[in-house]
Amino acid sequence: MAEQRLTGTAALSSMLPIRKGIVGEMMAEFLGTFVLIAFGDGVVAMAVAALNQSGRAQTPHTIFNAAGDWLLITWGWAMAVAFGVYVCGGITGGHINPAVTLAFAVRGTFSWAKVIPYWVAQWLGAFCGAGLVYSVYSWAIGSYEHVNHVVRGSASSIPTFSIFATFPAPYFHAWYGPFIDQVVGTAFLLMFVCALIDKRNLMPKANLIPFIIGFVVAAIGMSYGANAGYAINPARDFGPRVWAWVAGWGHIALPGNYGWVNDYFWIPIVGPFVGGILGVLVYDFFIQHVLIQRGVPEAAD
Repeated sequence: MAEQRLTGTAALSSMLPIRKGIVGEMMAEFLGTFVLIAFGDGVVAMAVAALNQSGRAQTPHTIFNAAGDWLLITWGWAMAVAFGVYVCGGITGGHINPAVTLAFAVRGTFSWAKVIPYWVAQWLGAFCGAGLVYSVYSWAIGSYEHVNHVVRGSASSIPTFSIFATFPAPYFHAWYGPFIDQVVGTAFLLMFVCALIDKRNLMPKANLIPFIIGFVVAAIGMSYGANAGYAINPARDFGPRVWAWVAGWGHIALPGNYGWVNDYFWIPIVGPFVGGILGVLVYDFFIQHVLIQRGVPEAAD
């Protein structure tokens, strides 16, 4: 029976030879990013709308009452990143982030011709992942809005909007504060990714890189998450933001008007692009080039 299933799958694959090229890579990045958002936005939906109304929490109708809520979200996103990379890593290396794709192209380790196709796949995967989360949690979101007298699309709906995309903390009153935050967070992400995949450095063995990248995202969330929600990924923010706009969050989603910072949508896009490039440049200058000049050989695969 198993042999028949394998034969059937192989037959289907032979009918779609186009997947051997860039189309196959786009499919992988789509699915990896879809998984990222399905579990990342999913854990925020749990914390914001579902867990506190499900009878499985002691404090109904409240969110972010304690550090435990934030830890739930940071570890949930960590696992989302790890599993997203595991899903597509064998085909693309598991970018699932336009900032990673651009930074590797700038670094010279990725083809510029593939940048736009990867971005398209990543943004579509993020949009569809947000759609899945909404379809599963729409009842919980609607109940939360009803109980808390939330008007979707108004300032009162920022908590439910945050299920899908990020927003700046109210202590920011200008764009450059959260912009710097996104640059710094994404720079750390790419710096650590470069360290983890560097065969001249202490590269992890036994296929642990995606798992450890999840830890990297958890660390960034715990250390730099409160300022602006640590998007550190243009697809992670913009795809679900577009879904939230379609689903009725209006100007809260696009262009991202919160009363203290407006037209915010571009910051989690441009900031991570700048931070990603900065991260690879910093790593290469301080670490990789030193290892090369010292004659450290690449470790065997």
